[in-house]
Amino acid sequence: QVDLVESGGGLAQAGNSLTLSCTASQRTFNSYALGWFRQAPGKERELVSAIDLSEGRTWYGDSVRGRFTISSDNAKKTVHLQMNTLKPEDTSVYHCAAFASVWTITQLRPHVWGQGTQVTVSS
Repeated sequence: QVDLVESGGGLAQAGNSLTLSCTASQRTFNSYALGWFRQAPGKERELVSAIDLSEGRTWYGDSVRGRFTISSDNAKKTVHLQMNTLKPEDTSVYHCAAFASVWTITQLRPHVWGQGTQVTVSS
């Protein structure tokens, strides 16, 4: 069984929007939080966003705060990442991830993650 299935990546022009979705298995949706990190070639992993599945508390990386919005649909075991005002520097592979606690979010230590979906933003 696949733990996390991502969808919605692709090509966008700067200033436009994309939405990523991630559907989790029941086992993985029992995690504390789901979210996204990204990693571009030659760069370190970067937390994009996460959401507490019980209380809805959210986290955002500094570079996306104010432009990206994360939400969850618990009935469908799915989280969405609405990405607005995209910039070329948002180009990366975006991985959906599951987190066991607040510490694992702030330290970017997911216990499971998906294979990733490519987002490319052209200028």
